[in-house]
Amino acid sequence: MIKNKFQSNSNLSRFDLISKTIAEGYISGSHKSPFNGYSAEFKEHKSYINGDSVRHVDWKLYAKTNKLFTKCFEEETNVLCHIILDISSSMFYPEYDLRPDLNFNKIQFSALASAVLLNILERQRDSTGLSLFSDKYNFYAPERGSKSHYQLLKNNLESLLENKSTTSKTRIHEILHQIAEKFKRRTMIFLFTDLLQCNVQNKELFDALRHLKHNKHDLTLFHVYDKKTEHNLNFGKDPKRLVDVETKEFVDVFTKSYQFKYNKMINDYFNIFRLKCARYKINYVDVDIHQNFDIIMKTFFEKRMKFF
Repeated sequence: MIKNKFQSNSNLSRFDLISKTIAEGYISGSHKSPFNGYSAEFKEHKSYINGDSVRHVDWKLYAKTNKLFTKCFEEETNVLCHIILDISSSMFYPEYDLRPDLNFNKIQFSALASAVLLNILERQRDSTGLSLFSDKYNFYAPERGSKSHYQLLKNNLESLLENKSTTSKTRIHEILHQIAEKFKRRTMIFLFTDLLQCNVQNKELFDALRHLKHNKHDLTLFHVYDKKTEHNLNFGKDPKRLVDVETKEFVDVFTKSYQFKYNKMINDYFNIFRLKCARYKINYVDVDIHQNFDIIMKTFFEKRMKFF
């Protein structure tokens, strides 16, 4: 069981520990300045909460009141964020367990990347929500900022590691319309999906994506894929049986014979989608699961800084 593999001796799972460690690395590294360099004018005090950094504690006020308060600054502004994760069968490809060397399949990569974002957003006291969908709306939590809320979101992401692939398809355009209706205030939205089940010419899909952007919402689409096999069709020289994980249809083929033609088709697919997203002002980011989280973190920090 993946759950046992990622359960430590304490109450904190290894999944949570890994996501927090990755988040701390990005916060304390090259992206530290966007969050810790508060040079703006002092605005107000707020009560100190256990776990807060002591960097901005007003010790003079503590000496007078015997209570802990932290200083807030004009630039320390909270945002609303919502993470949307496709959990259909195709996202569970390839089928292998999450390992300490950080090799992932698509759902594991997306769940851990989402957990890293949650840890950063929690630290900034931003309010964050989560949606999980496949052929139905599997889970929804609105944007909140409490510790218990963040733990609920991370628990739901971790539970994805325990589930096996089913034959669920994706009704992405229908679900995205449902999610879009829930946003009442300007929100920063991150969508993780492989898009392999979608027709890039399908107007319904882009109507749904545009719906997510209405009312000045900021949408980033992380197109998650396995570059080695799904993009390069690198299965070796031997004949292979390729199985559609959603429909269970299959074809026996020498992939080497079709590699050139397939590469051209998949490149055209990516380019068309990228151009359409640019047309509708959707931030499109293609993500190979065999790489690290740099492109996701870079995109997030840039969006977080520019959101206001």
